[in-house]
Amino acid sequence: MPEDEIHQPHDKLFRAAFSNPETAAAFLQAYLASELVALVDWGSLRVEPGTFIDAQMKSSAADLLFTAKVHGEDAHFYFLCEHQSSEDTLMPLRVLAYMVRIWTEEAKVIPCSGRLTPVIPVVVAQDNKVWRTSTKFHDLFHLPPEKWAEVREFMPDFTFRLLQLVELPFEGIAGTAEGKLTLRALKAQAVGELLGDPVWEPALLRVVSAELLDYLIRYVWNQDVDKEGFRLRLKEVPRTDLNPETMTLAQKIREEGREEGREEGREEGMRDTALRMLCILLEGRFQSLPEGLREELRHVREIERLEALHRHGIRCASLEEFVAAL
Repeated sequence: MPEDEIHQPHDKLFRAAFSNPETAAAFLQAYLASELVALVDWGSLRVEPGTFIDAQMKSSAADLLFTAKVHGEDAHFYFLCEHQSSEDTLMPLRVLAYMVRIWTEEAKVIPCSGRLTPVIPVVVAQDNKVWRTSTKFHDLFHLPPEKWAEVREFMPDFTFRLLQLVELPFEGIAGTAEGKLTLRALKAQAVGELLGDPVWEPALLRVVSAELLDYLIRYVWNQDVDKEGFRLRLKEVPRTDLNPETMTLAQKIREEGREEGREEGREEGMRDTALRMLCILLEGRFQSLPEGLREELRHVREIERLEALHRHGIRCASLEEFVAAL
């Protein structure tokens, strides 16, 4: 279980859900072409160890590699979740680099077979705007159509499946409950709706694993969200089986909210007392306190400012001199 401050939080949430072959299979079946889906033995889907993204890209992408039988032969499904804030027009080149790494690693363990496993790449873009990047590798080359045929046989070529969360309505995201909740959260983070109803739908929260819910709570807490709004959402979570560490975190978050409320109450009480004592002083010294001045003093929110005015009220020679200091 991660610490309260999650390193690479998108990666952690993504892996918590999609490392489960059932969740991955439901996602792939929903978003790959039906002709391909029909050829896959989804019961054979298994996750492979390792990651293939560049170290410098770790903060903006997460990946998983699966293997399943297609026509009775192994095929890889490479699942890349891209959560950088800007469109990557060279995404086909990056995908190719990851595919080559997969094959290079594979070649180390099957050096004598002379055969590689096909790779089917799927990219999920977590962004708040639609990408216009082509999913075809050959579109990276600026060759007119009439000249492309002359060099095409010398060039690698492929396409990848691009799924853009910003284009999908929350309720339109398909898959298992864990897959839906995870992709909803990733989409919501990009569009600023992490505290919205789609992420906190009770029907999903009731059935996802306690582990995933742990990750979700920590993920949201570490994002730029309204903390009081988050505390209110925590109260609505219909579960009592969270990881003890997460229960402790949730309790800590609630207690911080109560403590902040008590602190605000204490400060407000001190401010009211300071204002009341200032008004009593002015009335005692100058026999009256105009209602307009009293109202203006009510707008002074800082206790330190009220205390300074109190000291000035003791020293000033007239009410006019006091008003001049406001």
